[in-house]
Amino acid sequence: MCEDQTSDRGPRTSDLSRLGLQSEVRCRFGPGVLALLCVVAAIVPLLACSAKPDPNTLVMIIESSPTNLDPRVGLDAYSARIDALLFDGLVTRGDQLNVVPGLAERWEIPDPRTYVFHLHHGVRFHDGRGLTSRDVKWTLDSLLQGRIRSTKTANYRFVDHIDAPDDFTVIFHLKEPDSPLLWNLADAVMGIVPYGSGEEMTQHPIGSGPFKFVSAEMDREVVIERNDNYWGAKAKLARVRFTVIPDETTEALELRKGSSDIAINAYLTPDTIAVLAHDPNLTVMNGPGTRLAYLAFNLRDPILKDARVRQAIAYALDRRPMIEYLWRGEATPASSVLPKQSWAYNGDVPVYDHDPEKAKQLLDAAGYPESNGVRFHITMKTSTDANTRLMVAVMQRQLREVGIALDIRSFEFATFFSDVTHGAFQMYGLRWIGGNEDPDIFEYAFHSAKFPPNGANRGFYSNPKIDALIDQARREVDPAVRKPLYAEVQRILAEDLPYIDLWYLDNVLVHTRRVRNLKLNPAGNFDFLRTAELESRN
Repeated sequence: MCEDQTSDRGPRTSDLSRLGLQSEVRCRFGPGVLALLCVVAAIVPLLACSAKPDPNTLVMIIESSPTNLDPRVGLDAYSARIDALLFDGLVTRGDQLNVVPGLAERWEIPDPRTYVFHLHHGVRFHDGRGLTSRDVKWTLDSLLQGRIRSTKTANYRFVDHIDAPDDFTVIFHLKEPDSPLLWNLADAVMGIVPYGSGEEMTQHPIGSGPFKFVSAEMDREVVIERNDNYWGAKAKLARVRFTVIPDETTEALELRKGSSDIAINAYLTPDTIAVLAHDPNLTVMNGPGTRLAYLAFNLRDPILKDARVRQAIAYALDRRPMIEYLWRGEATPASSVLPKQSWAYNGDVPVYDHDPEKAKQLLDAAGYPESNGVRFHITMKTSTDANTRLMVAVMQRQLREVGIALDIRSFEFATFFSDVTHGAFQMYGLRWIGGNEDPDIFEYAFHSAKFPPNGANRGFYSNPKIDALIDQARREVDPAVRKPLYAEVQRILAEDLPYIDLWYLDNVLVHTRRVRNLKLNPAGNFDFLRTAELESRN
């Protein structure tokens, strides 16, 4: 966080002046964006004397309900993160974004198409049933055989069949080598359900994780409680209530009143967090994160299909003041889709430091001379999120300096995302949350076989060399062999620039002082609830 903090929860006047946006923000967004935090600061003292919190229940804020708590189906972040507390996976993810033992205490890969997993003994589901290889086989077979319809099935498209020769051995037989398999068997992607589980798992999930499902009410709350018979380290919290609060002002009020205990990576803006950090009853934790903010181009566009234009845009943008003043330093510049914590990350790639003159030279060479200060117009689509709109207003000003007129079109998120997935854009900005933590992201987002609806190559990027490198890396099991292949993928992408990787956002957690033993990890998931405790007060 910046040292220069004030009690004004809106963007500071000095910050907006330095960005050259003070008048633009007032005109474009109105006084609400500038005054929001001041209003909250005035209201909070009136509500600070809240009722005493439940000593046995931790209340955590989430912005929307999980869409589906069946781990075979749910895709959104809240489904995945709550599922990881309810269900165990064959493997789990370490702090370095590597794969470590989960339900499987060990595994062997005798050849690239065979994976043999050996399960822990004594694991039980929340209803008392023992967990065996039959449950693992059923979980995956229910997808592969179409009993459960889910887009997650595509993750296991190279699985030919699964054997369960005894209660504690599971053997995956693949049609062809598929190195992302282990990652796709981790608890955040696929939790193990009991044998015979069907669609009822959506309403009443039964797993083997450290917490048990209690209840859920759409757009209101999800309640879970400690699994006292957990096979691993038992949770300290007796109960957790995830309360749905889709509004920043209310989130801040709930934390200040003490009626909610925790919010992580919430809708709270950096300015809001700066104010909450001064509350004596609250603590703010932050650490490096993996969430990536990026810009993407439509490479079928007659202007943006030229790599020189994309490179010029990268040179024209100055990320430093945006990170410093809009994000209050709670972000780190990015040069790859992969986060720096990844074993496959390559930082030795072309970078585009702020250089307006270099941008102008590239645009001249691409055949776009300046005429009355403008070379061409391009349109960027965004959501209506206030912080995003401030960010693109800064970009608009920076691009204007090199003769690019950036037109901004903001839409409600569902409309915006629909346009993105249908290729109806020139430029757009989004974030990867979790999906970029494994190098499998390169196939999903940049392989020419993954144009929508088959994947997330929404800019229609096509490079045969990239395709060949990705295909080769997927067939290699040894990380030491895969790493240089992915390093070359990152180098080429940094030259071709189908994306401009902007920054990795820090993980920021705000909690009341009655909560202890919290540990952030790079993924920003809810694993800290496994060790968290509530301080008992008389």
